[in-house]
Formats: sequence, structure tokens, C-alpha cells
Amino acid sequence: MMKSLFVSRMVNTVYTEAQRAEIAKLTDLKPEIVEGDNFDSVDVSDVEVIFSTWGMMNFTPEQLDRMPNLKAVFYAAGATDYFARPLLDRGIRVFSAWLANAIPVAEFTVAQILLSMKNYFNHSAGLKSKDKWTRENIGPGAYGETVALIGAGAISAKVQELLKNYNLNVIVIPSRKERRTISLEEAFRTAYVVSNHLPNREDNQKVLTKEMFASMRKGATFINTGRGAQVDEVGMCEVLKERPDLTALLDVTCPEPPEDDSPLYTLPNVHLSAHIAGSFNDEFHRMPDFMIDEFKRYIAGEELRYEITEKILMTSN
Repeated sequence: MMKSLFVSRMVNTVYTEAQRAEIAKLTDLKPEIVEGDNFDSVDVSDVEVIFSTWGMMNFTPEQLDRMPNLKAVFYAAGATDYFARPLLDRGIRVFSAWLANAIPVAEFTVAQILLSMKNYFNHSAGLKSKDKWTRENIGPGAYGETVALIGAGAISAKVQELLKNYNLNVIVIPSRKERRTISLEEAFRTAYVVSNHLPNREDNQKVLTKEMFASMRKGATFINTGRGAQVDEVGMCEVLKERPDLTALLDVTCPEPPEDDSPLYTLPNVHLSAHIAGSFNDEFHRMPDFMIDEFKRYIAGEELRYEITEKILMTSN
């Protein structure tokens, strides 16, 4: 059996007792959970496999020197950028449950897209008394309409997969300009729902501009589960104030939470959620399931599905 170790203060939150027990059956699991401060007190010289999640340590060269037998890290969460390269440089393989974490974001997004096609959020917000009861501001519905997905990564791909169950025209705008067949400007002008899934890169800061929001169709909706910094929020708020027909569904903002005086709190056509689209509560446990399955494939010599390589770290959609 391979010698294994849990590394992260979030282990008992993300991994169920049953999942931890399964890993203990599959490996020779050390009883300690390394959370950072206690690394020096644990004998890690024989560790071959690490299981982790959010809160994974970014090991120093000296700490890695203490783990000469480390062969692989199975990370039950998403992005590995902050810790993976030193491991890869030493030939230590890294696996991530990035796809598992994409699933709840995609489900959250699809739910909002379908409701937005009815203009549900704007319509519902207006029904505050009997004399305001109306059916005049209903959207076109989820049949033949256009949805624009900004970004072409794992979450966008999962949204596309889920939307195949509906008769919708889905257009995808990759973050890399050289890969685009349609511009951001055209996507905002054309789609009834625009959903942002841009990767968190410096070159994506404030690329969604005031002019784009001003060009949106009557009754259109903007959904953001990407990053708040990718939006010109000041410009967007100016447009939303001038155009109450538009709706913004924002799971992310910049900063998070918005400042006390932010118009995002008071604009009636803005609906905020506190960055909840990703894995939470029961959804946490999907990520260890992905990594346990990947570990079984790893020890059986079968095809692996979730390995992180330098190429993956260098390229993002």
C-alpha cells in the first residue's frame, strides 16, 4: 500500500467520514492531518501520495526535500495554479477535481438562464401589489433564443452540455481573441442572456465595458459567475440605472462584498448572491469522489482523466 497523508485544514469539511475511511483502506494513511503549522512535527519522509482540498499548502523547496518519496497529489478542489508548479518541476504528478467543481456553477448558471428567458427576475420584482399585476414584461421564453457564454473553459463547457436539453442558440466567445469567431460586442448586442465565465487572468480585467451593457437587447440579462474584476462595474451600474429593463445577476463582485455605498445594493434590477455558485455543503463531497476514483485509476494503471500538466497551467480558455 502507498503511504498517504491528508494536507489541508478543510479536509474534515470537504471529505466525508466515509470518504476518509475509503482512502484509509486504499492506502496506508497517516493519522495526522497537516494544516501548515504542524508540518514540521509530522514524519513525512515516506509519504507517497497526498490527498488535499482548499487550503492546500504551497510547499517550500525545503519542505519538498523532506518528502523525497512523494509521487502524486490528489486535490479535491479546482484551480491548482498557486501550488502545482514546484511539484510538477520535481516530477510529482498533480490531479484536480476541477470538473467536479465546475458542475454546481454550471447548474446554478443554467437555472438562472432558463428563468431569465422568461424575464423572471425583472417580472417578479415588479409584482409588489395587486395594481402592478401584469404580464407585459415577460421574456421570449427558452425556445430558439440566443445565449452568449463568455469564456470557453470547463464551466462554460458544462453549461453548453446542460443546455443541449433545450432549444436554444448557444454562442461561445473564448477569452483568447485569436480563437473568437464572434466579438464580445456582437455577443452583447445579439444575445438575450449573456453569462460570464472568463478565466481569472490579468488580461481579462474590465473587458466587459459600459458600452457593451448599453448595447444589450430590451429585457436582456447579464449573469456573472466569473470574476467581478472582469466587469466595468461603475459603467454597468450607470447603464442599469438608465435601463431598468435590463437585469444583472451577480454572484461575484469587485470587491467582495461590495462597499457599503455601492449602487449594487440599491439598484432594483441587480440581484446579488455571495459567491455561492461553486461547491457548497453536500456539493463539497463530489470533489473527493472524483479524486478517489482517479486514485483508483492511478494505482490500477488505467487511463487518467484529471491530471494537471504544465500545458494546462500555461493555457486557459
